[in-house]
Amino acid sequence: MALSTRLTERLALKHPIISAPMAFAAGGRLATAVSAAGGLGLIGGGYGDRAWLEGQLAQVAPGTFGCGFITWSLLRQPQLLDLVLEHKPKAVFLSFGDPAPFADRVKRAGATLMCQIQTLRDADHAIAIGADVIVAQGAEAGGHGEGRGTFALVPEIADLISHRSPNTLLCAAGGVGDGRGLAAALMLGADGVLVGSRLWASKEANVGVRMHGAALAACGDDTIRSQVMDLARKLDWPSRYTARVLRNAYTAKWHGREAELLLVADEEAAKYRQAWADGDPDGSNTFVGEVVGLIEEILPAREIIDRMVEDAEIRLGRFVPA
Repeated sequence: MALSTRLTERLALKHPIISAPMAFAAGGRLATAVSAAGGLGLIGGGYGDRAWLEGQLAQVAPGTFGCGFITWSLLRQPQLLDLVLEHKPKAVFLSFGDPAPFADRVKRAGATLMCQIQTLRDADHAIAIGADVIVAQGAEAGGHGEGRGTFALVPEIADLISHRSPNTLLCAAGGVGDGRGLAAALMLGADGVLVGSRLWASKEANVGVRMHGAALAACGDDTIRSQVMDLARKLDWPSRYTARVLRNAYTAKWHGREAELLLVADEEAAKYRQAWADGDPDGSNTFVGEVVGLIEEILPAREIIDRMVEDAEIRLGRFVPA
């Protein structure tokens, strides 16, 4: 069982599936499991916790993994890119900021440069700096992003790539949780998909039992895009990006009252950090996308990927029984 695309051929993968570099949730264990299952597993470089990142890199083999960075945060600790490049990643994934300052270093090191974008303007810029793979992220995605939907964004970026840079690869992100999403992405012109929430809900993800439980009990209607969790964590996110999380007591209290939250930010930051450390889905936030409504159980990453690919093959008319 395999689904061949330009992405699988270029990156020597069995399946056109990349796991999203979800901060802290996507560690070395998940990256290893996804790559062993035939996709490409990414470690989430997050906000620059060097000790954590070193620990995750120790769990992966050179040339079998990738690492993602929040680009505006990486600008504050650019030496972390050197740390990752020393471990010979297959790919480096940059998002939520200008990737230009790091593009040449990534490519000189022989790694595939992946740039996640949310607008046509940013896709054009990614092409200009030599991105090997553009990841078009729709607003359905969990975690940070912007406002455009995956279904219209992906084919528009596919057309741009076709006209401007036909050798550049395209992946779709946001709302891909099963074989239907994978098949749809390929039909829209993508060469593969970036999967976040569905692999967040895997046994190898660094996610607590209560957070997983909250996701299993939710549907897509239960998510919200907000900035309150960034204000609560005192993270200096650019204002253009909000994050999709599950609605809970925290968002009910503070969403729409951001100015008031800023007045008590120190106190709230301490409480939020403790709730996050405790895996409390009400005192902090569960970072998942609208696809949460398609998640019914926590499975090993290999089983998630195998099911996704088999279903996509059937839907695309390519399935051949063994």
